[in-house]
Amino acid sequence: MTQSSAPAARLEVRHLTRAFGGKPVVADLSLTIAAGQVTCLLGPSGCGKSTTLRMIAGVERPDAGRIEIDGRLVSGEGSFLPPEARSVGLMFQDFALFPHLTVAQNVAFGLRDGREAKARRVDELLERVNLRGYGAKHPHELSGGEQQRVALARALAPRPRVMLMDEPFSGLDNRLRDGIRDTTLEVLKEEGTAVLLVTHEPDEALRMGDEIALMRDGRIVQRGSPYNVYNAPVDRAAAAFFSDVNVIRGQSRGALTETPFGAFLTPGHADGAPVEIVIRPQHLKIDFDRGGRGPLPTPTDGTAARGTVVRARFLGRESLVEFAMDFDGSRLTASVPGVFMPKAGTPLWLMIRRDRCFVFPAQR
Repeated sequence: MTQSSAPAARLEVRHLTRAFGGKPVVADLSLTIAAGQVTCLLGPSGCGKSTTLRMIAGVERPDAGRIEIDGRLVSGEGSFLPPEARSVGLMFQDFALFPHLTVAQNVAFGLRDGREAKARRVDELLERVNLRGYGAKHPHELSGGEQQRVALARALAPRPRVMLMDEPFSGLDNRLRDGIRDTTLEVLKEEGTAVLLVTHEPDEALRMGDEIALMRDGRIVQRGSPYNVYNAPVDRAAAAFFSDVNVIRGQSRGALTETPFGAFLTPGHADGAPVEIVIRPQHLKIDFDRGGRGPLPTPTDGTAARGTVVRARFLGRESLVEFAMDFDGSRLTASVPGVFMPKAGTPLWLMIRRDRCFVFPAQR
């Protein structure tokens, strides 16, 4: 029985570099995307995401590196093909529809087929994005979500090998956004397009990506499936990018770090090295105070430490409870599904799930 080989890369980027005014904006960036795969380039504003996208599109010239689409060199080694020669589709935050053209004319704008073939392709795409019968309308007659779907159909019309998307959903209100994302993802998968989606929203990357490439200061610092990037962050900043985190500080001695919550295993850290134990709010366990005593220690949850409620907030699906800890006055936050609104000043006990903690070298 032969093993199936990994799918061939539709987009391959190697050691891409770009600087402005001597300051590196993208530094030695590499990634590959297969047909039908969605990779989300995720990171804060100013980290180089959009510059990376523009270089792949061909509207920005790299200082170094190479870009291949279906094995064809489009940038590097003295070659630099313009955007129209790269077979890439582009979608941006502003849908950039032509206001004087109808929906059908907008979708057909980049097609070079004959009239009948062009009309068939437009009808096919409008059907696919749930806009059948909208061909004669103009952009100003459409909602934001409908305009976004027209922009998607127009970008897909020439059958691009690669789709580049720069914050395409950020202009939509929250009520529409999830449905439009799901429709877009379904259509892109059906077309077999390789997709690079730039976003600064972790929820969007988790929802849409087959793979997440987490970017910081011009570099990809972690890359993997949404599950792995979320549950095995490379450092504290990576963990904190996806959610709020609590940080407990200590010193590693003999591969153990003693804290008010009990001892934590900290292998791989030098004796005496300062470490940070990082845990998300949903993985703190709350128990009631019993005359100044808390629950007994367990191997899973360690030792309980007492804190006093500072404030509690109800957020719809969950409640956030902030504590001032007795042992040093530090603040920790726990999230609880549903409604849990203890009064300020209430003493409660917290325990930390050992299997949900991350241990990193202390940040300076």
